[in-house]
Amino acid sequence: MANIPNRGSRPQRPNGSAGAQRPAPAPKVKKASDDDDESAVEMEGVVSAVLAGTMFRVKVAGGHEFLAHISGKMRKRFIRLVVGDRVRIEVSPYDMSKARITFRLG
Repeated sequence: MANIPNRGSRPQRPNGSAGAQRPAPAPKVKKASDDDDESAVEMEGVVSAVLAGTMFRVKVAGGHEFLAHISGKMRKRFIRLVVGDRVRIEVSPYDMSKARITFRLG
């Protein structure tokens, strides 16, 4: 029994320390929220044209038109859009001509 190592204890490192402490885990990256500078701008508009590939032209109150696509949740739930539907869109601050449709208002 003298040759069996003690399985209950941790082996020591050569320099005598039991090991360095691990660094604290990095914080999780979260998506852009309303208080961030790079967050999407939400607007309401009306679908003015239905294009191929689930793309739409959405006209907002200021007279601007955006090329918009359906968000993943709407695509997953098979939400249908037709000309004249009021929708909520998110416009990216990087490309102000494209948007994502996030909600159908009616």
